[in-house]
Amino acid sequence: MPCSLRPTVVSMDLIAPYGLRSVLALVVVASASFSAHGVARGQNRPSADASATAVAPSRPSPAAPPTPRCPEGMVLAEGEYCSNVDQRCLRWLDPETQMRCAEFAPSRCTGRRRPLSVCVDRYEYPNQPGVRPEVMVSWYEARRACENQHKRLCTQSEWTFACEGPDMNPYPTGLRRDPEACRIDHQTIRPNRPRLSNPMTTADESARLYEAVPSGTMNRCVSWAGVHDMTGNADEWTINESGRPFQSALKGGWWGHIRARCRPSTISHNEGFVYYQIGFRCCADPTASTP
Repeated sequence: MPCSLRPTVVSMDLIAPYGLRSVLALVVVASASFSAHGVARGQNRPSADASATAVAPSRPSPAAPPTPRCPEGMVLAEGEYCSNVDQRCLRWLDPETQMRCAEFAPSRCTGRRRPLSVCVDRYEYPNQPGVRPEVMVSWYEARRACENQHKRLCTQSEWTFACEGPDMNPYPTGLRRDPEACRIDHQTIRPNRPRLSNPMTTADESARLYEAVPSGTMNRCVSWAGVHDMTGNADEWTINESGRPFQSALKGGWWGHIRARCRPSTISHNEGFVYYQIGFRCCADPTASTP
C-alpha cells in the first residue's frame, strides 16, 4: 500500500505516561523506517532513463532471393511430361487433309508420366528479341552453336513439354489455333526450285522466301513456361530421342499452312539438311534447386 506523507500528530495522552523524550525517539525511528522502505521500493523499478536506453531486439535479416536455376535469357520448364497423349480435334480447318485443327478437346494422357526439368531459350536462335531467327543451318551447325554457348539442342520431349505444358495443350496458346497470336497460316511465296538448289543463287532465293518475323513480335505467342514462337515463325531442330532414322527432328513448324503444333515432329530430314525456314533454339540443364 502507498505510504502517507501527512505530518505525524502526537497525542498528549501518549506523552503523559512515557515522557516527551521517549515519544520523540519513537517518531524518529518510524520516519527512518519509512525512508528506507521507500528507497527499497524505488530500487525495484527501472528508471525512465534506463527504459529509454534499452536495446531493442534485433530483427532477422531478410532471406536472400533464390539463385536463378537457368542462365540469362532462358526460362525453366519443370513438371510432369506425358509420353503419349490423346488429342481429339473438334473442328478441322481442312477436313480432307486433316492437317490443321481449329480447336481441340482437352488432352488426355495415355502414356507414362515422368518428371522433366529443362532450361529453354526464351526466343529462337540467336535468342534476342527484335532479331529474326537464324535459318539455313544444318542440325550439326545448330548443335555446335548451342555447345559454343555451353548449352545443347533440346530433345523432342523437352521441346514438346516447354510448348504444351502439364495440360498437354496442342498449341502454346491453348486448345485453339490462333494465327493472330502466332506466325502461322501465312500465305507463302512460291519458291524457284532451280535457284534454290543452285549454290550460286541459294542465298538470294532463300532471302526472298524468308518471312519469319523478329523474335517477340508476336507477343501473344508465348507458352505456359514463357517461351516465345514455339509454333510457327521458324521450324526448329531438336534431338530425335529414338535416333531413327536420324538423330535430327524438326519441331513447331514455320509460317506456312502446316500443322504447327506442339506434339508432332518431322523426322524425314537428315542432319545435314538446310532450308530457308529451318532454325533452332537451345536448351540446358538447370542447376539444382536450393532448399
